[in-house]
Amino acid sequence: MSLHNHADFRSVLWVALAITLVVIQYSDPSWVIYLSPISCYLAIACGTISHNHNHRATFKSPRWNHFFGHILTLFYGYPTLMWVPTHNLNHHQFVNRPGDATATWRYTNKHSIWVVLSYPFVSGYFQSFPIREYIEKVKTRKPKLYARIRFQYVVWMGGYVGLGVLAAVLYHNQQTGLGLYLWFFSVILPAILSSTVIMFFNFIQHIHTDAWSEHDHSRNFTGWWFNFLFFNNGYHTAHHDHPGMHWSELPSAHAAIAATINPRLNERNLFWFVFRQYVLAPLFPSLGTHQIGPVPGEGHKPKTPQVELPEPTAEVVGRDA
Repeated sequence: MSLHNHADFRSVLWVALAITLVVIQYSDPSWVIYLSPISCYLAIACGTISHNHNHRATFKSPRWNHFFGHILTLFYGYPTLMWVPTHNLNHHQFVNRPGDATATWRYTNKHSIWVVLSYPFVSGYFQSFPIREYIEKVKTRKPKLYARIRFQYVVWMGGYVGLGVLAAVLYHNQQTGLGLYLWFFSVILPAILSSTVIMFFNFIQHIHTDAWSEHDHSRNFTGWWFNFLFFNNGYHTAHHDHPGMHWSELPSAHAAIAATINPRLNERNLFWFVFRQYVLAPLFPSLGTHQIGPVPGEGHKPKTPQVELPEPTAEVVGRDA
């Protein structure tokens, strides 16, 4: 079970903690009220771990990488192999320009609480197109990868159903609805929040940035606590410049280009940004974000995302874009 990078001991530890908390809650549902919030955080962290895993394999062994991806699927809330068509092969190619399935400006370039709340639904819908295209291409050209994708979808749905049945069986003779309560707050709610918050991160990291700029295409959150909790996810410009770079190396990569990034795109504190943007900016518009450079979709007809299969076949794609 050798790791490619020793920093990923923390990634493995976080996933082990996430599993442990679910086991504790299933063993004694009285812990749910205390541990569910931590499980929600760990699930979101697992979302960033799955993102990192699909750019740079965590383990040296392909089998361990596949197993790790399947486990992350249950915490992330969607098959992690689908990072490849939607993120690695699409988002990193277009970076919020026309053709990006996760474009922040698709129906409006406004940045309000209503837009950000609707974004996961819009983004999720448009990500379904490269997913379907990718699966169809894999089905005929790469049968082994297609088999892994099918298996991961079974793990995804079967895992949630199985955990629901287990909760019902364990506590069917106790308080009415206890099994449903346990299943939802220890497993389902964390998974929903994981995929939703990861899409929220993508939105705030690209809304009102300059999609055609060399370094102003992304917003960064450079505070220590955020990057510790979410595995340097805040250093987004450096990540887009070097998608194959290990997450532990991103702080130094960001430091090397920080002076070339528009200061408005280097935020220290995520909480202050969210409070300022969604609470204060409606009253004081000058406190909100404003478009830097041209509006990405203005004067451009959005392209239909095209998916090219990675070579060699792998769930890990780390190409510079």
